[in-house]
Amino acid sequence: MSELRLNVVTKEWVIIAPGRATRPKDFKSRPSRPPLAAHDPDCPFCPGNEHLTTEESFRLPAALDAGWQTRVVPNRFPVLSRDQTNPAPRHDGLKHAVDGFGVHDVIIETPRHDLTTALMPPSQVEAILRTYRNRYQVCQADPRLGHILLFKNHGPAAGTSLVHPHSQVVATSVVSYQVRDRIRTLEDHQALYGHCVLCKMVDDEIAEGVRIVHLNESFVALVPYAALSSYHIWIFPRRHMGSYGEINDVEVANLAASLRAVLRKLYFGLNDPDFNYVIRSSPRTCSNGEFHWYLSIVPRLARAAGFELGSGMYVNDSYPEDSAAFLRSVQVPDG
Repeated sequence: MSELRLNVVTKEWVIIAPGRATRPKDFKSRPSRPPLAAHDPDCPFCPGNEHLTTEESFRLPAALDAGWQTRVVPNRFPVLSRDQTNPAPRHDGLKHAVDGFGVHDVIIETPRHDLTTALMPPSQVEAILRTYRNRYQVCQADPRLGHILLFKNHGPAAGTSLVHPHSQVVATSVVSYQVRDRIRTLEDHQALYGHCVLCKMVDDEIAEGVRIVHLNESFVALVPYAALSSYHIWIFPRRHMGSYGEINDVEVANLAASLRAVLRKLYFGLNDPDFNYVIRSSPRTCSNGEFHWYLSIVPRLARAAGFELGSGMYVNDSYPEDSAAFLRSVQVPDG
């Protein structure tokens, strides 16, 4: 039976329609990705090919300085550029514009060409998240940048073009309507009830337990009550933080454990689906109390069609409680 649920963070209605669902076992029958070599001599992100990328802006060295764990380079085809140094807006009647100043960097996540995040050792996932923090704080120090987005595309349906594991950071001089709208939602709840709606959500979900996928002392991973799509997962810090830049070393390690655990369940339970993940963090204009950052993972298991585009409502093919229960049940190998 279908049900409509309201997502209190996005203020969007979601239709839960489990009769249309693809069962988890059906994903096992999909063709697996072709195996990759640990090193590709033609890949610009592989060790030994550093000269094929743009000039490196950050490197996390490997143990004993034997090579690198992560590297950061400017995107060769950026959507925004540091070279456009005038972020002042221009107005001409109803025409508004601003130069395309900003940051668009690529975070090369590992020297290994063949290791998706789910198969990396915990130390490497932690290295990626430490690199994210460094890039976030560097961008945050530039007063011309208003919003910083860290994200990863995995697989063709998620928009990836190079298979070597990598993430991206884009920092913009303006703050999008979607981000400002979500802040208004959190502000309205704070003004009405006197507390952060996401802190309340975290506490309620932990108490109820049915939509939890992974829990540790610093983070909770859950399928939201009104998840916008099947197996959509949010990872929240249990400590209230507006900005990803505030995360400390212990929390980096615990986030690495949570992210890796969730991605391994998706990898082994749903046959390595394409996915995007995004770290939603507060823009410069937002105080710490007005936002609560989180990491959103969206497996690309279905596509929006005419109804979604025309109505603005999402259709989720599985009950969030069932999705969470399945992911909890997935047995992943040690390692």
